[in-house]
Amino acid sequence: MNFDFPDEFKQLRDTAREFLVERCPPAATRKALERADKVDRVLWREIGEMGWLSAAIPEAYGGLGLGHLAVCVLAEEMGRVIAPVPYASSVYMATEALLLYGTEEQKKSYLPRLATGQAVGTLAFVEKAGPLNPASFDTRFLDGRLTGTKLVVPDGDVADFAIVAVRSLEEAPSLCIVDLGDAAVSKMVRPTVDPSRGHATIRFEGVPAEPLPQANGATAFQSLIDRAAVMMAFEQLGVATAALEMARDYAKSRYAFGRPIGSFQAIKHKLVEVYIATELARSNCYWAAWALESESSELAVAAAASRIASCDAGWTATRENIQTHGGMGFTWEMDCHLYYRRARLQALALGSAREWKRKLLGALWARESAATPTDYAA
Repeated sequence: MNFDFPDEFKQLRDTAREFLVERCPPAATRKALERADKVDRVLWREIGEMGWLSAAIPEAYGGLGLGHLAVCVLAEEMGRVIAPVPYASSVYMATEALLLYGTEEQKKSYLPRLATGQAVGTLAFVEKAGPLNPASFDTRFLDGRLTGTKLVVPDGDVADFAIVAVRSLEEAPSLCIVDLGDAAVSKMVRPTVDPSRGHATIRFEGVPAEPLPQANGATAFQSLIDRAAVMMAFEQLGVATAALEMARDYAKSRYAFGRPIGSFQAIKHKLVEVYIATELARSNCYWAAWALESESSELAVAAAASRIASCDAGWTATRENIQTHGGMGFTWEMDCHLYYRRARLQALALGSAREWKRKLLGALWARESAATPTDYAA
């Protein structure tokens, strides 16, 4: 039995890797650290022209209609080069929310612009530190207007619109579309561990908003987060794989006592542990990609497993990459910290690994008892 991606997606992966290695070396991410605008606008336009932003968008809305497997393949390659573009926010979150819950008019209005990169979208949901609990959202949508504050919104500093998680009149979680260029919206850029990816706190003061009518209830919101988590896990896998390869190459070229340091047992064992963590994440990611593409009832369990494994792989690989490079591994001049920063940031996006472990236990318990999965705060 073949568990790998179909040949056409392998070809897409090879094409994407060749292009991104040439167009987005670590130096490109370093440049983002020096700019007020953290996005590589030229790269963003180019990947839009190549159709990578529209892989999961149906042809009727200006997309390629390749499905989520294509997005997973592209996400891994984006992670490998730690690309300074809002791919995760716009593709995994905003696009996915519209595909799942948008009306026909909303899809026709937003998806073609997302497909070309003309518009950048994001998902605004975090309101406080701690476990994510949709039932505790304080942001309100009443009489067509949105009021509240969202913290650390990914790419909130550059996004044109946001899908905002709110509480409606019925006290149930729901989603709304908000134009972030409205005068009633204020943004404050927030520093994070990875300066190459912008974040912002966004305050809505009675801003006009449009509801996604099918996105009512905690189950709908959690389903969106599960789907985004699968694609995010592939991006994390790309970061971990690149860090492992960086450490391997350095261990083969750096000599000590007349031998490559990779010949010493301490380094060998270190890199083997990283390889095991990475391959474990890969197997879980492939399972989750199948569950996402096939709309399997296993999606909640598979998404949580892939997220947990990819967080562990990203942390292990980027940490040991620094250690393998020795005394200079932690310095600014080396590229190791760029991967470490991205891995740590991704490990907190969409909820921490601890939250996903709690969610995995809840989903497994629900499956065994045929009950409704517990929420994030259970």
